[in-house]
Amino acid sequence: MLRKVFLGLITVAFLVSLSGCATFGKKKDLETQGLKNEISALETQLQNKDREILTLREDLDRVMQERIVPVKEQVSIEPKSRPNAKQVQMALRNAGYNPGKIDGRMGKQTREAIRSFQGANNLVADGKVGKKTWELLRNYLEKKAK
Repeated sequence: MLRKVFLGLITVAFLVSLSGCATFGKKKDLETQGLKNEISALETQLQNKDREILTLREDLDRVMQERIVPVKEQVSIEPKSRPNAKQVQMALRNAGYNPGKIDGRMGKQTREAIRSFQGANNLVADGKVGKKTWELLRNYLEKKAK
C-alpha cells in the first residue's frame, strides 16, 4: 500500500513537471517571437537609414556638380594676360576654395581664398593674383581639381 502511494506521488510529480515544462516552453516561444519582432523592426530601420544615406550621397554629388563654375567658350586666357576678378573667382571655386559669390569683385572672402590657395601651393600668401599665382590658378579655370 505504501508502495502504491509512493508510486502515485511520483506519477503526480511527473505530471506536474510536464505541465510546468509546457508553460516554460510557451514562455520561451513568446520571448523568441518578441526578439524576432525586434530584429525585424531594426532591419526596417536599417533599410530606411540606408535609403537616407543614398539620398544624401546623391544630393552631395548634385551639389558638388553645381559647384563647378561653367566657363564660357569665348573666354581665352593667354599665359601672359591678366585675369579679371570673375575668372579668378571661378578658378578658385573649381580648385576647391570658396571665394564667396562669383560677382567679379575682389572682396574679403575672395582675397582670403587667394591666400589659402597661395599657401597650399607654396607661394607668398599676400592675397594678390600675381604672375606666379595666376600661372597655377588658371589651370583650374576650366576643370574641377579638388
